Amino acid sequence: MNETVERRFADMVEWRRHLHRHPELSYKEHETAAFVAEKLESFGIEVRTGLGGYGLIGTVRGASPGRVIALRADMDALPIEEESGAEYASRRKGVMHACGHDGHTATLLEVARYFADRRESLQGEIRLLFQASEEVCPGGAKPMIENGALEGVDAVYGVHLWTPIPLGTVASVAGAMMASTDEFFIDITGRGGHGGMPHETVDSIVAASALVMQLQTVVSRSVDPLRPAVLSIGTISGGTAQNVVAEKTRITGTVRTFDENTRALIRQRIETISNHVAEVYGASAQVEYLVGYPALVNHAEEAERFFRVAPPALPGFKIETATPLMPAEDFAYYLQERPGCFMLVGAGNSEKGFVYPHHHPRFDFDEQAMMASATLLIAMAEASLADKKLES
Repeated sequence: MNETVERRFADMVEWRRHLHRHPELSYKEHETAAFVAEKLESFGIEVRTGLGGYGLIGTVRGASPGRVIALRADMDALPIEEESGAEYASRRKGVMHACGHDGHTATLLEVARYFADRRESLQGEIRLLFQASEEVCPGGAKPMIENGALEGVDAVYGVHLWTPIPLGTVASVAGAMMASTDEFFIDITGRGGHGGMPHETVDSIVAASALVMQLQTVVSRSVDPLRPAVLSIGTISGGTAQNVVAEKTRITGTVRTFDENTRALIRQRIETISNHVAEVYGASAQVEYLVGYPALVNHAEEAERFFRVAPPALPGFKIETATPLMPAEDFAYYLQERPGCFMLVGAGNSEKGFVYPHHHPRFDFDEQAMMASATLLIAMAEASLADKKLES
């Protein structure tokens, strides 16, 4: 573990707990951004604010020119009422850091201070991307990129504190690591009427129920079994009373894939099946399909760097090949533009009760993982700065 990071661990805990007490939802992170900007400026770091809402960039320029490495943390919280019982629990009703972004932000602040203290010996540039609005599409990564976050950047790295794997383990993988995410909204319109005279109606609930079952065949019967995909129905809603045949019913759901061909196929099948099933029942279907984040695909050479750098940086840790995940991450946009790697840092600890999944009201993580996270980011950045070979 990096000795400087260990020595300053208490500061990371203090920053993380402050952010945890004062969470802010996506597109509303004004206090969080102000807190981060104040800390960066206190480290003597140049700060640029207001990127895609409340995103900001801190820049540490070394005394001599060299490669430019970007490191990213997300800052937003979730609309969840916290039930963790922690003394640093959220003070904002219905808003909670239930995914670890408070830890990501605190970690990157320490990484920022580490490099700021070494700028005289630094060859190159460290660009610190504090990104807003990861949790809600269209997300904050694209606006950051559009505002120049990756201009001149040679490589980009990010981490996620991850409670499904235990403290003392870090993981990544070359290629697809996290899925793309799309959403669909299907409105079935029939003809309403009296529940006692169904022959004079077109029952949108019956048509929608049939459609739900037919959509379950998309992955099982249309998608190549060797290409992972998920189609899940999240809600179905219709009707106003027990004796009224519903004229309108809405179905909503999500699609997760790892490749663009499968993604396009599933969209096409949803639209086709929806229209045909509705027609069979004498109803009509209107499909709204929202394309979300792309799949997160790590560059092979940068993933190899992780497996080379992590063991000496984190002696005693388990270094694992990550199993691809169906949750999505807008860090994927950075990797579409520049070589880079996204990494998971184990933050679960059953002995301390840190066992709840991300986005759960009782979610929390072992704060010791922030030291590993900061150490890993520093080691990846330093290794990449030292790499004189031009990367495509």
